[in-house]
Amino acid sequence: MNKLTAIILTHNSESMIAKVVNSCKNISDRMIVVDDFSEDKTVRIAKSLGCEVVQHKFENYSKQRNWAQEYAGLNAGNWFLHLDSDEVITKKLASNISNAIKSRGYDGYLLKRRTYFMGRPIRFGHLNPNWHLRVYKAGKGFCEHRLYDQHFVIEGKTKRLSGLMLDMQDVPLSDWVKSHNRWAKEEAKEILFKLKNEKQLPEKLKGDPRMRKRWIKNRVYYKLPILLRPFLFFAYSYFFRLGFLDGGIGFAYSILHAFWFRFLVDVNILEMKLKVK
Repeated sequence: MNKLTAIILTHNSESMIAKVVNSCKNISDRMIVVDDFSEDKTVRIAKSLGCEVVQHKFENYSKQRNWAQEYAGLNAGNWFLHLDSDEVITKKLASNISNAIKSRGYDGYLLKRRTYFMGRPIRFGHLNPNWHLRVYKAGKGFCEHRLYDQHFVIEGKTKRLSGLMLDMQDVPLSDWVKSHNRWAKEEAKEILFKLKNEKQLPEKLKGDPRMRKRWIKNRVYYKLPILLRPFLFFAYSYFFRLGFLDGGIGFAYSILHAFWFRFLVDVNILEMKLKVK
């Protein structure tokens, strides 16, 4: 009992996979790398570090995470740790995870994620604090079915753990821009066509931090005037949430999120509305 299985999703992740695996190796009884047919050394490195590697075509994060969980086939009472290929667990968090799964009373744990951009940590702005449920008992949870901004949903009590999960985002700026262009289209579809699934993270102002953020996004942000709201988002993130304290990198990050990603979401919504008329 109380065994922990780490599931790590990869695709051409040779630059980071060793750091990710080594960060959770000492607390994991089993490490499964679910690889989207990488063309670099990802698979070779993962196998050399003792990981069980299985390849499965990536469609979206929800399907890949849930497929990986089903593949793992854990018995009730054991635990999952879900990571992306650029998410590193700090020693403090690893220790807290190890202790947490030995205790009773909780079915899942929220981890605090710190985003890196161009090699620098983003300590302020709209993403901080940024909590994600990534550790939970087998049979208790799954990844919600969404096109973008997916979270894990569980039945049971949750608790926040101290320590950090570092989202290194070790990709060139050009790839960052491409991926956010793709996600902007997916977010637009979610909002415009109100793609809902019964099994989704609830929107609750008095819920956990993830539920509260979703309530604010859907009940406040998307009620603001289209094309104006990215400007308001920038002001909120950069000034009100102190994004300026991250210096030049913080300014670039806030600008890109507001006037690349968030603005693109709105433009995609406008384009989709024109097509359905």
